[in-house]
Formats: sequence, structure tokens, C-alpha cells
Amino acid sequence: MLRSPITPARIEFDPQGIPTAPDFGDVYHSSEGALAQAWHVFLGGNGLPQRWAGRQRFVVLETGFGLGHNFLATWAAWRDDPRRSERLVYVAIEKHPATRADIARVHAASDGARELPGLTAQLVAAWPLATPDVHRLDFEDGRVQLHLALGDVNERLRGLQLEADAIYLDGFAPARNAAMWTPEVFMRLGRVAAPGATAATWSAARAVRDGLASAGFTVELRAGFGAKREMTVARFAPRFRTPAPVAFRPVSGEPPASAREALVIGAGLAGCAAAWALAQQGWRAQVIDAEPAPAGRTSGNPGGLMHPIFNAPDSLHARWFRAGGLRTAQLAGPPIARGEVAGRVDGFLRLETRLDRGRAEARLADVGLPDTFLRWLDAGEASARIGLPLPQGGWWFGQGGWLSPHDWCGWLLGEAQRLAGAAFLGGRRVARLARIDAAAGGRHWQALDEQGQPIADAPVVVLAQALDIPRLLAAGAHTATLAPTPLPLAAARGQTTVLPARAIERGAVRVPRAALAGAGYALALPDGRVLTGATTQLDDDDPTVRDGDHVENLQRAAALGLFGAERRDTAPADQLALPALLGQLGLTPGELDGRCGWRATTPDRLPLVGPLVDAAALERARAAGARLDAARQLPRGHDADGGLYVCTGLGSRGLTSAVLAAELLASWVTGAPCPVDSELRDALDPARFLLRSQRGGG
Repeated sequence: MLRSPITPARIEFDPQGIPTAPDFGDVYHSSEGALAQAWHVFLGGNGLPQRWAGRQRFVVLETGFGLGHNFLATWAAWRDDPRRSERLVYVAIEKHPATRADIARVHAASDGARELPGLTAQLVAAWPLATPDVHRLDFEDGRVQLHLALGDVNERLRGLQLEADAIYLDGFAPARNAAMWTPEVFMRLGRVAAPGATAATWSAARAVRDGLASAGFTVELRAGFGAKREMTVARFAPRFRTPAPVAFRPVSGEPPASAREALVIGAGLAGCAAAWALAQQGWRAQVIDAEPAPAGRTSGNPGGLMHPIFNAPDSLHARWFRAGGLRTAQLAGPPIARGEVAGRVDGFLRLETRLDRGRAEARLADVGLPDTFLRWLDAGEASARIGLPLPQGGWWFGQGGWLSPHDWCGWLLGEAQRLAGAAFLGGRRVARLARIDAAAGGRHWQALDEQGQPIADAPVVVLAQALDIPRLLAAGAHTATLAPTPLPLAAARGQTTVLPARAIERGAVRVPRAALAGAGYALALPDGRVLTGATTQLDDDDPTVRDGDHVENLQRAAALGLFGAERRDTAPADQLALPALLGQLGLTPGELDGRCGWRATTPDRLPLVGPLVDAAALERARAAGARLDAARQLPRGHDADGGLYVCTGLGSRGLTSAVLAAELLASWVTGAPCPVDSELRDALDPARFLLRSQRGGG
């Protein structure tokens, strides 16, 4: 689905100091005050704060985020309520977001700045870039989550996967912004409303009341606010409710804390991120790994690139890795600044030989991304930015960079331990999974070691051990009830090369000022070394660090301009052996470091995230003639194998998308609002390959 570029709001002030939208000829809030209006219309109209009392999670959906006053009022009410829900999730749609500068300017002069100064400052500080994505902002240590979905209201409502407990209808007046109040909008609100959901709006227009009624709401008028004599409130009570796709039905109800537990098998990027994302939703994970410490295999490399990608038109891949990169940069920035994680997320250069400025900027114009996210640098600009003599220009990603996978895994797992008591069980290889009747009730998964002894058990299992997943799935009797779901994971061997600080001190190796990539990549490590690489070999299980791979990496490093004037080729690069290359750099073989590992890749280069397909339920659905032409329609889990999920296939971009993949996984498990639209969720669903195999595709 192609999306229009995001156009920021144009904001002016009227003589009374009220912010206005000249493009719509309307004001952002009543002259009696934005917060007072929010408390009367939206909180009061939805029975808040009383309705969230004792809940594990309460979800608010707003159409028209505007300047954030309704969110701030709701957050403040939640924070001040001793009976509040464990978590408040606020999902807001905005087609024309304010800029950070305008948000700061408006709130500096608003009642919010006077009454809620700490909250307004946090909102301004966290304000995202204006890209057509769902941006998650975390407050109160993740217990308040704002999902800001930028784009057209119809497109965004179509892609939401959530159950809203309260709905705030707050677009500009129907006469001035009719697109916010169409029958299609009301129909889609009915699709995402939870049973018993409420809705409120300052508008008393007949078309608004009729639209809500047609979507299954019972509607009434109440006393309005300020100059508005009446306002509309509603409760969702449809005669018939279309069931959600079978794949999107999470753990039923609100399980008690004792039942919010999961086994996560694998403590690399995927597993540590999964434990963190589950902890964000109040779930405790036991992370099991055959290695004695987290990030013991490929995730143990000293550094790795973290960056979005770009193409025009805006493809699924570009949207996924853009959203993943932005989320990772947002999360990693603070621990990097505190020295807890080695890395930088302040810029990354991707060299591009096929474009010049004219063609590059034409592609940018097609997608309309802000230049703070992405801009084109010609060869001279790129060389000046990186500090290397570069033969061509490329894309500068303002939020890209690199991270230490080891540090990042450790930080994610540490946060999971702090937030929800996650545990790491190292040096324990899971040989088999079994189903048991747990003493506390219900059926649990049990992880068994090679002697058949139990390691741990929980209602949910997340398989995050990359290339070892097919072995484990084939090892237990439970697999008879799993559909023969192809998990087409391929092992891609990669070897890195680390150039020592001595070569840099001698001037034989130049240090890039920021991470960059072309045919290969290079980044400066904190200890003064330079990491470069990496090779890619399929169907290669050799664990040896090979001279030939070092040669390949050094040749690519030379093409990136890393080698100084002392390097003099006496033969074509592809004919130079490693000793000759090292000699030109003044190094001996023992001074060159390197590491090899294996990435788990998929044919479409997108991760596998979600539950596996239930074979018995699938056959029953086929026999009943159910529609099964989309991955989300394939049934998952039943009494035998419910609660079995995968999070894998991160490939060479694991640092970019691990946390977003984990948040997607957590939404599958817990029923929390999905962090991406349904099109992206479908694109990562592991059932996609089963569907393709049945159609005869790849």
C-alpha cells in the first residue's frame, strides 16, 4: 500500500492565544482551555479514570492527536490514580503532526505547561520524526505507551490491530475536515472497539451520531463543554461483531501475574529482545541458552551496523527496516550516552554507485521523508562527513550507526530482569519440548535437556535460537500436531576482520568518522580498532577464521578508502595474498583479528515472527470450507500446541530490527496493540511460507 508523504501541520495563534489550523479554518481546542476540555469531554465522556481501575492494560484510541493535550490529560489522570491500570496504551492517529519546535512552542504557552510541566517536557523530548510509520514513545518506565500512527485516518484504521477500551473522536469539525468523520471511519472504529468500549466527542452533529450508531454503538447526548451546549457519548454494543482473524487471537482475557510467564530459547539478539519486549507488557521470561553467557555466538561480534534502508516506492522492506531502525535508535541512544552500550546512532553512510544527486532527490521526493532522517550526499560531501577519500556519494541516515551486539543483548536482558524479573539459564541446551499439566492449572510447555531432565516450564514458548529451531521442532512428539510449516532458514556464514590500533597509529589505516557501507562496511570501535567485513557464504559450515576471507574484507576496506598513503599495490588486489596485504599495512598475521558466525536468513529477507500453524485445526478449517487465502486466516494453537511462537530470521540486519520484531512478538503473545500495521504483521508471519508452498510459490 503506497502512503502519502507526511505534511507537518501549519499552526498559528488567534488574538486570544489559541492555536489554530489555518489550512482547516479551525481551532485546536476550546477557548476555555485544552486540558479542561479533555477532562470534561474525553475522560469524563469515557468514564475515566473509573473504568481502568484494576485492569492490566487499558487502551485508548484517538482520531486526531493534534497537539497532545488529550494524551497529557489522560496520562496525568492515570499517574494520579491509585487504582490505575498496570499499563496505559494510547494509540493516536495524526495526518498532519506538529513539528517538535511547534509542540514546544504551543505547550510553553498552554495550560499544560503550567499544570503538567513534567509531562509536557517529556512529550516534547520524545517527539518523533515525521515519517509514515507507527512511532512508539515510552513513558513511566514503559507503563505508559504512546503509539503515534502518522498518516491518513482511513489507512491507519485499516491497519490497526488492537482492541480499544475508550475512543476519543477529536478531529477538526466535520464541516471543515469531513475525511475524519466518514462512514468508513466509523465502520473501522467498530472493528477495533473492544466489547463494552466507549466513545466520546465534543461534536453533537447528527452525522456523527448516525455514524457511531451504524457501527454498533448506542449513542446519547450529554452536556457539552464551554460554548458547546451538547456533546456525544457512545457505548459499543453491536448486534453482531465480526470475529478477529484466527491468527490474531491472543492469550484469552487478562491472565494473573503468575501465568504471565514465557520460556525464551536462545539468548542472542532475538531472544534477549523478546525477553525485554515481554517484560514491557508485564511478562516474565526465562531465557535458556546452550552458551554460558548471553550473546555467545554470532551476537558476540564486537560491533555491527544498525541502519534503516530506503527505496522508492516505499516497499515493505523499507517500511519495516525504517520503523525498526528508528525504534532501535530511540531506545539505544540513552544507554549509549550513559556508557552502558558501545555504539553510535548519530549517522550512517550507505554508498550508492547507481545514483547521482538528481535521481536520488527525485526518489526522495516520491516518498517524502524528512531530511533529518535521510538525505543524499555527493562524493565531496560524503568524504568530508566520513573523513575518507570516497569515489561516490550515498545516502546519509541521520539515525543510523552501529552497536555492540554483546552490549545490546546485555542491556535488553538486564532491563527485562529489572522490569519483570527475567532469568537467564546459561549452559543449558534444550533437547526437546514437552507438554505437561501444570500444578497451577492449565497446560505448560516444558524444556528438557539431553538427559530428559526438566530445565523450566511456562505457558508460552518463544523459539529464538535461530538455525537450531528446526532441530528442536523435529525433536518432540508435539510436532505431530504442527502443520508442516516451512521455516526456510538458511545459514549464511560471515567473517569479520578487525584492524589493530597500531596500524591506525602509523597512519596506514584511516578511521571513519561514522559507520559506512558499500560493498563492505567499516566502523571505528571504542578501543581504537576498526572493524570491517563481512563475507557471506551460503552452505558453508567451516568455523575456521580464514585468510582468504580476510583478503576479501581488506579489499573491500581499500575500496572504502580506509588505507592510507603507505599502502602501495604491486599487483591487482585480487591477486594479493594476505601476507602481501599485511606487509603493505606494516602488520603481521598475528595482529589481525577476526571472527566468523552464521546468520539465519529467509528467502524474502524478512524475519519470522509469530505463532506456528496448528495442523489439526487447519484440516478442520479446510473441511469446513473456511477461507484460507491469507496467512492471518490460518489457525494457530489449540490444547496440544497453543503458545508456541518463533522470532528468528533476522539475517544481517538483526541489530536494526530485533527490538521491533520482539515488540511484534509480544503483541502476538499478550494481545497488546500491534506496533506495526497489519500489512507488515502479515509480511513477517511465519505462516506466509506455508501459504506460498500450498500455492506452489517459493
